[in-house]
Amino acid sequence: MTKSGEPDVLALYREAGAFHEGHFLLASGRHSPKFLQSTTLTQYPQYTAQLAEGLAARLRERGIEAALTVGPAMGGVVPAYEVARALGIRSIFAEKDGQGGMKIREAFSLAEDEPFIAIEDVLTTGGSVMKAVRAAEAAGGRCAAIACIIDRRSPDSDPQELNGYPLVALSRIHFDTYAPDEVPDWLAALPLQEI
Repeated sequence: MTKSGEPDVLALYREAGAFHEGHFLLASGRHSPKFLQSTTLTQYPQYTAQLAEGLAARLRERGIEAALTVGPAMGGVVPAYEVARALGIRSIFAEKDGQGGMKIREAFSLAEDEPFIAIEDVLTTGGSVMKAVRAAEAAGGRCAAIACIIDRRSPDSDPQELNGYPLVALSRIHFDTYAPDEVPDWLAALPLQEI
């Protein structure tokens, strides 16, 4: 825990063995010398609960209320569920639709204009969480906010919003990433690991 009582996000990732250094090809197609593997961390309920409670506290501080959380499968499912538990609301997830987008499974329903919070583990470009937002909106819901454990977008991005939606992050951490044709020699010399 930090002095403010919030969890030390990087310390929890390190403790869980979920913070890696090397040469990684990210899902976005960019290269990075550091990688946070949330699925390694979320196998430990004690770490996940600390992060979810911290994120729920941040949402309350911002006055953001919703009836449910929506997580993009797979990375956002467990964090969305745990944040929902901390907030005392329900949780659903969006899954790939086979056409490059996401859909809400028929077993889940959203009332017309029902407010939801879209939850992501690590926000790099926002692509996955925005697909989940669009799927939940198409099912009738209204996005009250987007929240993530870690916002790792570029330092010049707005920490308070993503694509016009309020954004709440538990931690803002920037790791350099590189386009495939911009990878520095020191990073290119390391074995490439696809994520």
